[in-house]
Amino acid sequence: MLENIVFYGLEALVILSALAMISIRSPIYSALCLVMVMVGVAGIFVTLNAYFLAAVQLIVYAGAVTVLFVMVVMMIDLKKNGRSFSKGLLGNSLKAFSVGLIWSLIATSVIYVFSDIGRGDLPKISEGTFQMKELAAHLFTKYIFGFEAICILLLLVIVGTVALSRAKGGTHVRND
Repeated sequence: MLENIVFYGLEALVILSALAMISIRSPIYSALCLVMVMVGVAGIFVTLNAYFLAAVQLIVYAGAVTVLFVMVVMMIDLKKNGRSFSKGLLGNSLKAFSVGLIWSLIATSVIYVFSDIGRGDLPKISEGTFQMKELAAHLFTKYIFGFEAICILLLLVIVGTVALSRAKGGTHVRND
């Protein structure tokens, strides 16, 4: 019972954060709402006992992808390009289409869950702990150089973005 309450609470968090993400005008707050969506999805994975997917969700999407979005927003001059985020016939049409698509997906999912279509015999999934240990051993021994190289590359991208945005003529220059 408690598991169901937590699961549906996380679903509500994901849906509300996604709606806030597409309706908020500020791109920074929109990126923060995206982080909330990603954390909520990771929480849903935890309630479904998919801990590896939850960790990957947090590391890859809530971490790396959102950092890249924020870096792109830092590179944009929001004072000059503020109109491109919120107004215009094309932008409003895309927003309306996206909301309609999301609501149709939600309605289809609800119909599928509460009808007899989705109640077939599901295959049993084995524990899979041996495969996970083997995967972790390969990732952290054989492929460790790739992980370290990507970490250094992401660090360089972050430092470069901050340096470019603070440089003379950049979008976030201090006016001291």
